[in-house]
Amino acid sequence: MPPREARSGPSRRALLGGVAAFAWAPRPAFSQSNPSAAQAETTWTTAPGKARLKPEPAQETPIWCFDGKSVPPVLRIKHGEAVRLKLENKTEKPLSLHWHGVRNQNAMDGVGGVTQPPIAPGATFTYAFTPPDAGTSVIRPLVVGGSSEPSGRGLSGMLVVEEKTPPPVDRDLSFLLQDVRLDDDGQPLPFGQVAFAAASGRLGNLVTLNGKPIPDAVEVPPGSRLRLRIANACNARTTRIRFDGAKAYVVAVDGQPTDTFEPLRATLPFAPGTRYDLLVDMPAEAGGTVTINALIGSGLALATITTRGTPLTQKRPEIKGIGNNTLLPAEVRLQNAFRRDLILTGGAKVDKDKPGVEPAYTGDPTRIWQVNGVSGAASAAPAFSVKRSQVVVLTVRNDTSFLQTLHVHGHAFRLLHPLDDGWEPYWLDTFQLLDGKLARIAFLADNPGRWLISSTVLERFDTGLWTSFEVS
Repeated sequence: MPPREARSGPSRRALLGGVAAFAWAPRPAFSQSNPSAAQAETTWTTAPGKARLKPEPAQETPIWCFDGKSVPPVLRIKHGEAVRLKLENKTEKPLSLHWHGVRNQNAMDGVGGVTQPPIAPGATFTYAFTPPDAGTSVIRPLVVGGSSEPSGRGLSGMLVVEEKTPPPVDRDLSFLLQDVRLDDDGQPLPFGQVAFAAASGRLGNLVTLNGKPIPDAVEVPPGSRLRLRIANACNARTTRIRFDGAKAYVVAVDGQPTDTFEPLRATLPFAPGTRYDLLVDMPAEAGGTVTINALIGSGLALATITTRGTPLTQKRPEIKGIGNNTLLPAEVRLQNAFRRDLILTGGAKVDKDKPGVEPAYTGDPTRIWQVNGVSGAASAAPAFSVKRSQVVVLTVRNDTSFLQTLHVHGHAFRLLHPLDDGWEPYWLDTFQLLDGKLARIAFLADNPGRWLISSTVLERFDTGLWTSFEVS
């Protein structure tokens, strides 16, 4: 019997990590074209730089940046256009760029040590691909065993693939959340600390938005309709974001269009790697303010958007969705699915009988975390292999002491309900799983290659919290 039809919008419980069910019938797998050498090439040079992150008398903070700019880049293209990006590595560490959220060609996924050799200091690599989907993605450094430091020094960006017919808005704004861990003089505190890697990861003590200390300030005409693209590129920080001053409507989650919905209590979960696209109608009068807040401590204002100048008077249509992605399958039949269990273990142990005592870890500092008893390694065999167009259902159980956030590379998936009794109308590539809980995810394995299922907390990724699967 087919599952019940989905509700009209995602529930807050589901976005927090609850799961949903659905039935699919496979469509033809999407294809990707290789950009020709004649297409225009962009060059980004990664090198040390400086940014004023703390006020004087603190010193400027040494960072790593693209093209000498402390503001993370936003690469914008139209759907159907190609990315052709030459990366020059002038840092002291190997690099590669993962296009987090792009259902990419495997050789362009950007996992140094798995899908490509790491780009050595002084070397170059050209990423050339045509994204199959419109949407918002994060560009993050991802090298097996060496991701936390490049990210923690500031290397991140965004890829925006605009729809061929985007929704009519007055401004399209991108906001990239990061944090850094600094001493009182603005200098980075040491990287590679086992205590962080074995617990919650490297949580920064200074939050930035678009490379600058918060809050960011934006002015727009009264009555503007805005598209907000918000992405979390922190090394480890999971938070929640809240919108005050106007209603915000979610139109895409993790880059994929969804039935438009208003977040419950105007609040959304926001883990590393997560992205949201929202539409907001600003107040009609001058001096109105919309604030994007992070629920960190007593709350932090990330950005304030204020109305200034002459009001816009055109009549607005009702806010609607941005369509759907016809390259994603409408239905998948789960009774024929390939099924596999993934069990997350490792990390520091929390003694719940001793609140306030720091969790302790005494094992191998390079293999702190395991999936099915194995720490991620470039030489490790895939956890499973499937043929192209096979439906995959994974049951993921978190036997660690910490909330975990996982990203499936190269694919978009659904979260399943325990009773297979309906599905939420949105796709994900990144999800959260509470300690002691399990979730099931399902996807159509329509993209050939070796793909990672990896922690988006980069200290955990560097110390083994990832596995892979192969699609042939």
